[in-house]
Amino acid sequence: MFSKYLKTLSILKKFLFINLIIFTIIGLFTFIYLNNIEPSLLKKRSQNHTNIINNTIDNILRLDVKFQVNDIRKFLFSTRFIFQNLDRVIFFDDQLNLIGDTDTLDLDPRSFSSRLDKIEFESLDNQDIEKTIKEKNIKVDKKKPISFKDILEKYSKSNNLGSTYTFIQEEFNQFKVTTIKNVTKDGSNVGYLAITENANEIKTAIDERKAFVIRTAISVGFVILIFSFVLSRYFIKPIQNLVGYTIRIKEKSQVKPGIENLKKRNDELGLLSNSLEDMTNELQKRVTHAENFSTDLVHEIRNPLASLKSASEILQDTSDNEQRSRLLNILSHDVQRIERLITDYSQMLKDEVALSKEKMKKINVEPVVQSVVDDYNNIHQVKHGIKIEYKNDGRDKYIINGIENRIEQIIANLLDNSISFSKKGSNVFVNVSRSEKNQISIKIIDEGQGFKEKDTSRIFKRFYSNRPEKFGEHSGLGLNIVKNLVDLHDGEIVATNRSDKEGAMIEILFPSV
Repeated sequence: MFSKYLKTLSILKKFLFINLIIFTIIGLFTFIYLNNIEPSLLKKRSQNHTNIINNTIDNILRLDVKFQVNDIRKFLFSTRFIFQNLDRVIFFDDQLNLIGDTDTLDLDPRSFSSRLDKIEFESLDNQDIEKTIKEKNIKVDKKKPISFKDILEKYSKSNNLGSTYTFIQEEFNQFKVTTIKNVTKDGSNVGYLAITENANEIKTAIDERKAFVIRTAISVGFVILIFSFVLSRYFIKPIQNLVGYTIRIKEKSQVKPGIENLKKRNDELGLLSNSLEDMTNELQKRVTHAENFSTDLVHEIRNPLASLKSASEILQDTSDNEQRSRLLNILSHDVQRIERLITDYSQMLKDEVALSKEKMKKINVEPVVQSVVDDYNNIHQVKHGIKIEYKNDGRDKYIINGIENRIEQIIANLLDNSISFSKKGSNVFVNVSRSEKNQISIKIIDEGQGFKEKDTSRIFKRFYSNRPEKFGEHSGLGLNIVKNLVDLHDGEIVATNRSDKEGAMIEILFPSV
């Protein structure tokens, strides 16, 4: 269900959705990391405290120190170097009475004794204490203020008794870590030991790491936002313009979004834009060509069909054998004409499909032309007594970008046209040379009747023919096909009458490479 919904989203929405997921993941990991910084650092400090407490308890038991004021005071004096890195070490008896405190070691014993009853322990941060106590299954009445003694009382009655218990307190810009543990001897609880250490460096480290993580998360988010903007501005919007361009082409809208800016890009989108426009123009050209061709074909078929209809109607009503013969001849010619039109039209469509699949390459046009001339000489010199003479201007190569079999088709169609207008025993000349503009020139010159038209460009139009005596044998597409093939090769084709004698000349100019 979700994948189906995701597929319906646009690229921009998909990208924004992915960004949302990334932001969520970053936020989640940031939250988890920040919540684990403090416990991780406190765990290390608690382990250090536990080692000190365990070593201290071992020394007390080994030296058989009584949990009384004088004995504990003597023990603290003798081992004070052990606790010099600690902020405070406190001893309590099994009744939770204070019996030793490193803060009072330098006081006179009498002062110390009197101070024990008066010492007041500071109140701790309620929220922190409640949190840590809850984690250790130590129940606390929230209505009462929480003090050190309260913690000891709850600790002595909790499931945590027998193991170390660590908590923190923050006051007066001081971050302190305190660890407590009960002391047992012969299976009985004889007192409690608590050590307190100033751990401002932990607080500083926590604050620095939190600040670093937050800055990193913000920076990553900012980078993602910038990347999203860049992606949207330089990639997604151009793609949307291309999509809009194709939609409007599909809808045959007269108003099309411009992609000129995209075409100027040197990246893949620029190549895609140029390719898309070229493909669009080519498709539009082909559609227009097909539409015009179909219109012309319908027009050309309509004339022989009308002639067929008239001849068939007259044929039914006439009994004159001579007239019937003429009418039958007309019917035959009309059928041939229609058949030729359809055949040539079908062949032309096949050629256009084939052309779309063929690729141009560098070819030497001279041997291609000579090969076609040789083939036609072998046929038409014997059949029609027409000789085809070939010559060039003596160069070794005449290189163009082209399709070899299409060059053969051009030359063959032009030779067919020249031969059809030539008399028996006449000559057709084929010349290959380089023009003054360094183009490859191919001339087909015949000794026929020449062109009757003043505007010789008309002969390259579809269905044009000036052969009434050979009606039905030609569709009028031959020279039009030649013109299209020459255009495909970026060439030019020009038809003129000979100036020296009767006859026609058709010249093709191909760009040289």
